[in-house]
Amino acid sequence: MLSRTAWSLYWLGRYIERADFVARLVEATVRLDALSARPAGEAAWASALTVTDSEEAFAATGERLSQQFVARFLTLDATNPGSIVRCLDRARDNARAVRTALTREAWTSINRAWLIFNNRASPGGAAATLNLVEAVKAETRGFEGAIHRMMRNQASWFIRLGQAIERADNTARLIDVKYHLLLPEGERVGGAIDRDQWTTILQTVSAVTAYRWLYSEGLRPGDVIDLLLARAELPRSLAATTEEAVEILSALGKRTGLQGEADRMARMRQARMAKTRSSEVIKSGLHQYLQAFIDENALLDAAIARQFRFTH
Repeated sequence: MLSRTAWSLYWLGRYIERADFVARLVEATVRLDALSARPAGEAAWASALTVTDSEEAFAATGERLSQQFVARFLTLDATNPGSIVRCLDRARDNARAVRTALTREAWTSINRAWLIFNNRASPGGAAATLNLVEAVKAETRGFEGAIHRMMRNQASWFIRLGQAIERADNTARLIDVKYHLLLPEGERVGGAIDRDQWTTILQTVSAVTAYRWLYSEGLRPGDVIDLLLARAELPRSLAATTEEAVEILSALGKRTGLQGEADRMARMRQARMAKTRSSEVIKSGLHQYLQAFIDENALLDAAIARQFRFTH
């Protein structure tokens, strides 16, 4: 497979996964904003910008920090490289470049997601915004299903590798939402608002039912963190994405003969993750742990590019 083709497939996976994450993040923030009679408001939307590392870019727009303007920035603003519409545009460009490697179902899902934003100028109010991001999530789920029904070959593996690397980054950032989100004045840690915020995080990664199956003592922040960090049963956990990256790199190495730095880094990360105890992470500093994980994930992404000689 040509390096340019591999690059397009890998980044197709990353951009679709990123669009899905931003849709989930916007959904979570809309719900967090509406949790109490005194909504989190600016704090909720500021946290969404922090997690997507786009505070400065949004500040440059001069718009007010509110649902109306931040939701539009994260969904429809073509000047924002991390907006859903930009991610889908890039995904579609990459898909077009490797069209013959994709099934009709995979291409159709990408195209339908892209068309959702055709001639759309505003995400609308809270209900309309939730409908918009739900439509995006439906198409990204359709794409993921199509990929898992493709042949087990280099094309599907590079897409899934991109998804795994992006999903690891996204889950770490999503957990970090709670670090950046301040409780409304007068509310206590462990109170109703705090529990609602953790529940919303679980809803964002479709993990409410999984949490109830695995933990029997009701909603506890430490258990939510344990689920999202260390439980490989949950596909979006850091443990699961770490395992998936190792498995796909191994399959690609056997097929292409290209093994090296990325494989070593991925296996070392998996070995460390197997020893990770969420209680120790919380004691030593959850935010610091997540930032280190995000940085390491970026280094692995760069190693993958070198190992497979990506060009674009």
